[in-house]
Amino acid sequence: MRLHEYQAKNLFKSYGIPVPDGIVAQTAEDAVAAAQSLGLPVAIKAQVHTGGRGKAGGVAVVAEAAQVGPEAQKILALTIGGFRVRQVLVTRAVSIKKELYLSLLIDRNARKTVFIGCAEGGVEIETIAKESPDKILRCDVSVWQLSDLPGQLADEFAQKLCSNGNHAAEAADIMVHMGKLFAETDASLIEINPLAVDDTGSLVAVDAKMVLDDNALFRHPDLLGLREDYLDDPDELDTRRAGLNFVRLEGTIGCVVNGAGLAMATMDAIQRFGGAPANFLDVGGGAGGKKVLTAFKAILKDPRVKVILVNIFGGITRCDEVAQGILEALDQSNVTLPVVVRLTGTNEAEGRALLEGAGLMSAKTMEEAVARAVEMGGSA
Repeated sequence: MRLHEYQAKNLFKSYGIPVPDGIVAQTAEDAVAAAQSLGLPVAIKAQVHTGGRGKAGGVAVVAEAAQVGPEAQKILALTIGGFRVRQVLVTRAVSIKKELYLSLLIDRNARKTVFIGCAEGGVEIETIAKESPDKILRCDVSVWQLSDLPGQLADEFAQKLCSNGNHAAEAADIMVHMGKLFAETDASLIEINPLAVDDTGSLVAVDAKMVLDDNALFRHPDLLGLREDYLDDPDELDTRRAGLNFVRLEGTIGCVVNGAGLAMATMDAIQRFGGAPANFLDVGGGAGGKKVLTAFKAILKDPRVKVILVNIFGGITRCDEVAQGILEALDQSNVTLPVVVRLTGTNEAEGRALLEGAGLMSAKTMEEAVARAVEMGGSA
């Protein structure tokens, strides 16, 4: 779950990471009131879950009171990266003397968390990593160290990041707080870009990005309230509410599979046979007709889908219940696309019997089902 800048900064502040004062506004009038409260100059920043806000006109620094309203209105009228701007963060403008980059993320290959730092902030870190990899600093940290980051570890990394001793001490302190915040919120990313030296000579997080692990939100009911459902793909939202795991992709084969592992294996098989999946969809264990119907409806909304592949391995899930869901989907959703079905496991015979005469293509193995789906128009 991605957080808005203002949400991340609120968490930063509660954990002792310095941020400029700011107020969220949904209207130009609210932005004017916020600027009056904070004092000029202010930065007005679009709150959208995408990068490139500045290049898209989503950030403005305003020094005159008369310009706050018009600038806020202009930004609130934007759509950036497909996201309509619904609110802005009005924050004290920072007089930046130097910009750094600092983040904490998960390195799944190393099975560790890692601090990434660079003495050049405010730019795309990926570009620097590609063009000047020697400028990227890295500090691996074991997960159990995050809540109480060793001072020596933080100090050594901060001294490499900052040539100024006072700034290094501040950076080390920020790292300690970042580690604690990361661990206690089950985050997968905390990024400060830039971490700036202001005109008082202190470090401050001018921008903030955080991503939380969706799978851990059950432990954080307070953070769950930060989710804004309107920002999600409507079909992903509907399927999530129905208890399905659905992620839209860009291929032509719509997938209905039970179990995340089998769903990923099915996607791999599709690629191997020369096709491209249109979605990841796990209907879960014990998937009944209602879930299958919901899955079909989500897939059919994608005009790129040319064929639907149903791959069910019945354990907890009963093949006859899935078959009933397929029949309901065919009846209620006016399915005109070819459908390839592989049912195996619990009540397999009953499921196959229900689907006889429905005009579907049956397959005994996953490989056969995938091959037929690709042949039916699902090639990449």
